[in-house]
Amino acid sequence: MKILITGCNGQLGSEIRLLEPLYPHHTFVNTDIEELDITNQLAVEDFVNRHGIDGIVNCAAFTAVDKAEEEKELCTTLNTVAPSFLAAAIHKRKGWLIHISTDYVFNGQHNQPYCEEDTPCPDSVYGNTKLAGELGVTKFCPRTLIIRTAWLYSRFGHNFVKTMMRLGKERDRLGVVFDQTGTPTCAADLARAILSIIEQGVRPGVYHYSNEGVTSWYDFALAVHRLSGIDTCEVSPIHTSEYPTAATRPAYSVLDKTKIKRDFGLRIPHWEASLAETIRQIKQEEQS
Repeated sequence: MKILITGCNGQLGSEIRLLEPLYPHHTFVNTDIEELDITNQLAVEDFVNRHGIDGIVNCAAFTAVDKAEEEKELCTTLNTVAPSFLAAAIHKRKGWLIHISTDYVFNGQHNQPYCEEDTPCPDSVYGNTKLAGELGVTKFCPRTLIIRTAWLYSRFGHNFVKTMMRLGKERDRLGVVFDQTGTPTCAADLARAILSIIEQGVRPGVYHYSNEGVTSWYDFALAVHRLSGIDTCEVSPIHTSEYPTAATRPAYSVLDKTKIKRDFGLRIPHWEASLAETIRQIKQEEQS
């Protein structure tokens, strides 16, 4: 198959690119804004047809959650409109789409892990545009598989893990919210899951994927410092109200992965095991 990867320079796209040599029977067409403007419908249709694309993995998105509150139009264009262009273009070729979504489609008021059947109820511009994007891609391409994920990090790009490692070296004290609960997701694990799904055959529907286990941002930060060997920074738990942000974050966004494990036979690592491996890779790159 010829598979188009959008957002190939982001965290997830970069991890997929690393794994592509393991699948020489497929041809991967990696794009970011320089190669393809997914907000241009004619450009998307032309690109998909010209390259004979059979399937698309859409990793591109506006993910600056707080900026989204001020830049609603741009966020809507990238998270809602552009995915529909991709869906419509690949549907004309009778192809499939894997679209990456988010835990922010829920407001975080649950007290048990969110299942795919739970009714979305976003509380932010980002969450609303991502939910609208889900509805759009499903409408324009029936062969769409949506993966909602959460707390994504990687050795690539900017993310919570790399920020905590940097601040742990720069500061003596740090406050991190303890009343938001979820599950970190290693982008490398999600990339492997996506490629496994492609190998088995893309099935339409909504799926949840994060690593196993549950933690808070505070405990996540402590784990980052412990696994990084940082012991000179005191990390204190703070309430969400003590760290005001433009966008409302879900207080509880643990995702139930039963469906994706059942349908595709995936074995998902615990978040701390994957975190340890990612930190090892980051430190190795820093030393080289």
